[in-house]
Amino acid sequence: MSNYQYVNYLWDDAKAASLDPVGRLIYRSNLLGSDQRITNTGGGNTSAKIVEKDPLSGEPVEVLWVKGSGGDLRTSTRENFSSLYQDKLLGLQNIYASRPDKGLKSQAEDDMVGMFSHATFNLNPRASSIDTTLHSFLPGKHVDHMHPNAIIAIAASENREALTKEIFGGEMAYVPWMRPGFELGLAMQEIAKQQPNVKAIMMGQHGFISWDDDEKVCYAHTLDFIETAAAFIEAKYAAKGGDATVFGGQKYATLEIEQRNATFAAILPWLRGQVSREKRFIGTVQDDEKILRFVNSKDAARLAELGTSCPDHFLRTKIKPLYVDWNPQTEDVAALKAKLTAGLDAYRKDYAAYYAKCKHDNSPAQRDPNPTVVLIPGLGMVAWGKDKSESRVTAEFYNCAVEVMRGAEAIDTYCALPLQEAFDIEYWLLEEAKLKRMPAEKELARQVVLVIGAGSGIGKETAHRLVKEGATIVAVDLNAASAEATAKEITDKYGLGIGVAGTGLSACGPAIGLAANITDRASIRTMLDQVALAYGGFDSICVTAGIFVPSDTSGHIPDDKWALTFNINVTGSYLVADEAFNTWKEQGLRGNLVLTTSANAAVAKKGSLAYDTSKAAANHLVRELAMELAPLVRVNGVAPATVVQGSGMFPRDRVIGSLAKYAIPYTDDEATESLVNKLAQFYADRTLTKAPITPADQAEAYFLLVSQRLSKTTGQVVTVDGGLHEAFLR
Repeated sequence: MSNYQYVNYLWDDAKAASLDPVGRLIYRSNLLGSDQRITNTGGGNTSAKIVEKDPLSGEPVEVLWVKGSGGDLRTSTRENFSSLYQDKLLGLQNIYASRPDKGLKSQAEDDMVGMFSHATFNLNPRASSIDTTLHSFLPGKHVDHMHPNAIIAIAASENREALTKEIFGGEMAYVPWMRPGFELGLAMQEIAKQQPNVKAIMMGQHGFISWDDDEKVCYAHTLDFIETAAAFIEAKYAAKGGDATVFGGQKYATLEIEQRNATFAAILPWLRGQVSREKRFIGTVQDDEKILRFVNSKDAARLAELGTSCPDHFLRTKIKPLYVDWNPQTEDVAALKAKLTAGLDAYRKDYAAYYAKCKHDNSPAQRDPNPTVVLIPGLGMVAWGKDKSESRVTAEFYNCAVEVMRGAEAIDTYCALPLQEAFDIEYWLLEEAKLKRMPAEKELARQVVLVIGAGSGIGKETAHRLVKEGATIVAVDLNAASAEATAKEITDKYGLGIGVAGTGLSACGPAIGLAANITDRASIRTMLDQVALAYGGFDSICVTAGIFVPSDTSGHIPDDKWALTFNINVTGSYLVADEAFNTWKEQGLRGNLVLTTSANAAVAKKGSLAYDTSKAAANHLVRELAMELAPLVRVNGVAPATVVQGSGMFPRDRVIGSLAKYAIPYTDDEATESLVNKLAQFYADRTLTKAPITPADQAEAYFLLVSQRLSKTTGQVVTVDGGLHEAFLR
């Protein structure tokens, strides 16, 4: 096939020729993974049987290189592929045949996965995929196993076997649903023996697998099968009326974007609290045309209740989403919350019943019964995950599920995977073992932390410190560009994660930059609503924003500067706390608020009258807010001594002014760094530790106070001043 409409042909002969055999496998994998119409994030696997030199004997041996457990085809490198002796993998068939307990879903079948490690070539540490036998037992030197929406739509249709024959003739065989594993590999091997002209197999409810002895031909075959399936579906779809009649036609109308955003902002923190009863989740909102077309349709409730068909989908989305039959034109937010409350309660009970009905004697304990996908007419979809990347992938997978349902309904009738089969995948002991091998979550995982004043100095350093511990960061600053720059530093370092980008504010990764004026309540509320749209809510806030206005040479400070100092250093923190508390109460999740005071709050100094008294007020604000916000929110403060290095409050002219004030020698043409170091050391010499205080020192205190390490501490001000004895409590 030379012209493709539904996939992209990207093979470059020159590029492929420049690579070694394993490199060409990676190249093919990356091309296939780059198109979500071919396979979803983290889904599918590829392989190549390559002749290598045995490191022990020096003899040539055939080695199966196959994408290992975990990883994503789009971004896979050599490290993501297992390498195994092909003859040893085939030899496992004899061991399996000798087991008296062999059979589908048997312990013998699962035990074979543990045997893969004995076939490892050249000490490759990558854990092998459960799909390894599918690649080993098929005859082709190159094998692609993909999960295209168009193919799964056929695989999830009521008459899938007949449709496979109708659409592909004798080029693609069919195998009924079987859980991935040894038995499925043997079944495919038998099909290939019985039908030697077949070069692909449709896997009921799952996807398809194709192969060839030439890697470029294998790649083209994979695209050809997907193109053929998509073209067949779209022709049937158009014949049935296309978008006008999809999913039974429209039932509800979409709210305008401003109203959608306002409604989402009103419900998301509350909804986050509801679904986070066992573990906290971070959300992704999707309200593009395709998802709205589905949630607004007449058939949405029926299809959503049926659940997803492909195991790759429901391992992220759970067996089914929560669909809320809310009329956006006639019902308000209060009615939506009431319907969500009832829906969540019914969903949890239904999930518990599903577990009770399907569990085995050795099944793992029931997992979190809350939905990870919520569908709301007029608004769109909210997907939940342990972090932003996972919630985006969850959204992507349910988008795939919607496309599968659209295709299946266009050509036939959609069928979900039977509940018992779904349960046996979700609670498979091998899947449980895989989950247990995952690294432990970081200390601030699942936490969304706002750092206000993150554009520079202590705030920027705090943002970087917290993200290292797994926090999702909202960098907030009066200057939007500065906030966005800090967020970009974080995403450049840690990446945006995987999955669809989402829409609007939801198109973010582990950090986002927002502007806010903390002396303006409306500005604060706008920012908090934006956080809700981006992540679903928040957990902690660190207020590092502040201002220092020195007295003039006569010791006087103008009234407007006095008012500005108190507005930013005191009133601003109060307004943030007051507005944020409304959201914290909606969520019902415990949180933390950390304010910035100063050692100057306890030490009177000439020339900083407004600053020092404002910080003294901030000290008491910490105590008052701790009383007001308890027990839901812990409130503490960090009191730095003078931070010169890396601080946005010490521009060159202020440094020079301080050097002159303290009669510290300097020259007008001296480098700024030298001037800063002189002043920093002067302040350090006044402390007991004799070491300059840096933004990193302060960031450590913020981390401690938003973590659970000081979980019983509230109403306290932690000093980070190097041991400034004048500030000792008295």
